[in-house]
Amino acid sequence: MDYPKRIIKAGEQDSAIVKAIQHRLIELGIGDLEGTGVFGPGTTAAVKQFQATHRDRFGIPLEVDGKVGSITWEVLFSNPVPGRNEAPSGLLTKAIEVAASQIGVMEVPPGSNRGPQVNIYLASTNTAPGNFWCAAFVYWCFEQAAERLGTSNPLVKTAGVLKHWNETQGRKVTRSKATSDPSLIVPGSIFIKDHGGGFGHTGIVTAVNGGFIETIEGNSNPNGSSNGIGVFRLSFRKINSIEKGFIIY
Repeated sequence: MDYPKRIIKAGEQDSAIVKAIQHRLIELGIGDLEGTGVFGPGTTAAVKQFQATHRDRFGIPLEVDGKVGSITWEVLFSNPVPGRNEAPSGLLTKAIEVAASQIGVMEVPPGSNRGPQVNIYLASTNTAPGNFWCAAFVYWCFEQAAERLGTSNPLVKTAGVLKHWNETQGRKVTRSKATSDPSLIVPGSIFIKDHGGGFGHTGIVTAVNGGFIETIEGNSNPNGSSNGIGVFRLSFRKINSIEKGFIIY
């Protein structure tokens, strides 16, 4: 059975899906279940037991919440949730190509939010060297892509991550919707994280793999932390870790 594009949890009305989950748990010897098709406390407890003893594709322990989202589904059924590897438009495809050409760009010196190429990213949003530059990197990539295609850049001209989210005219996909149905995200989407206090982090999605996204990010680090030292390609971000959501142009 394929992932139903929504999180399955207590109260689920589709008994066929619930029975499939229950029968799989029974096969694995987990929980005291009878395959009734009712997602009640017993099924919730069994799902939690499964999650507590299994890891995702990157070897990270599953979140123990008693709900069967895309990541738990993938591990439970040993059936990868379909991903997306092709951008749906020329602009998004070209923006990814531009971003990929920048992988390896580093701050000079590291930790300064400056450098020959970093300063160019910042200047594209009329922002001075020394400022956070992840959003400026995204804007610059789309600016270059639009210029090469002879069209206008639809992004908000800003180095502010949350300002971009608040003022965008693009289509927003919130975290809750994207977590339930990863197919709503496309390569070329822009992810928006919110760290609180007016700070955030952003980058460009290059592929969607079940409950995970591959990204290219500026002002990042190999471990994915924000305010980092360069441009990196990352493959391990969970969709449900993106606090605000995604913007699609």
